[in-house]
Amino acid sequence: MIIGIDIGGTKCAVIKGDRTGKILDKIFFKTTTFQGTYQQIFQILESFYPFRAVGISCGGPLDEEQGIILSPPNLSDWNQVHIVEDIKAKFSVPCKIRNDANACALAEYQFGAGVGYKNCIFLTFGTGMGAGLILDGRLYSGTNGNAGEIGHIRMANNGPLGFHKFGSFEGFCSGQGLRQLGEIYLNQAKEKGVFPLYSQNQDFTAKDIADAARAGDITAQKVFQKCGTMLGKGLSILVDILNPQRIIIGSVYARCIDLLEKPMMKILKKECLSVSLDCCKIVPAKLCESIGDMAALAVASEALSL
Repeated sequence: MIIGIDIGGTKCAVIKGDRTGKILDKIFFKTTTFQGTYQQIFQILESFYPFRAVGISCGGPLDEEQGIILSPPNLSDWNQVHIVEDIKAKFSVPCKIRNDANACALAEYQFGAGVGYKNCIFLTFGTGMGAGLILDGRLYSGTNGNAGEIGHIRMANNGPLGFHKFGSFEGFCSGQGLRQLGEIYLNQAKEKGVFPLYSQNQDFTAKDIADAARAGDITAQKVFQKCGTMLGKGLSILVDILNPQRIIIGSVYARCIDLLEKPMMKILKKECLSVSLDCCKIVPAKLCESIGDMAALAVASEALSL
């Protein structure tokens, strides 16, 4: 039996499973204060003990080699948290932490859309945007686990805020980014006396914009056109530099492929080396809503193998 811990900005989960990816039990709860959330994680671990290894999936930045959480933007007050050291000290089992993109890349490579391919890239495209890189059949995490932070790349001088940077890839291509793009296009539409369907909900989300776009709302469609265009530009960098066989995209892309694929592919065909694009396929994540659980278990399996 192994344990996976999925730490997110809004919710966390502790998963009991095995190395085949079978989930035996799961407890999830809202992410609150650091102290409250951290204490709850350890209480659940105690209830699941004994186990052979623990794997942690968490939004970056992290120091994966040292097992430290380094102030992720979506986790306030999680500053220099030595979670791997704390778990090893408490339970005397192997423990490993990976950022959520790396963990999901491992999961899709082992259990999902990356099975059978040695060069795969996974993009989170959820609350934020990060990449996990499987190169020549191995996870490439960089010197201290921060390879693949593609969300931090600046795509434009101005634009939505993501990863502490205006105009970043994460700003244009994430759930939060779509919300900001929706606000920008909404203000432009109001100046012309147009009120998009999604504006009926003051606290509209990316899903509200997607629903409006599918209902024929022009402003909402412009939001996804822009997002898809910037997604294509970001992917073209990955295709030309890393020459992958598969780019697997989760969360928002998997749910909105009908709105994003066309503008994305238009840019990819324009920007990429054709010889590289021809051997690469962009696909939605196969593990879908279970990917967070499977990702944490994949890291636990990795910890057990070290």
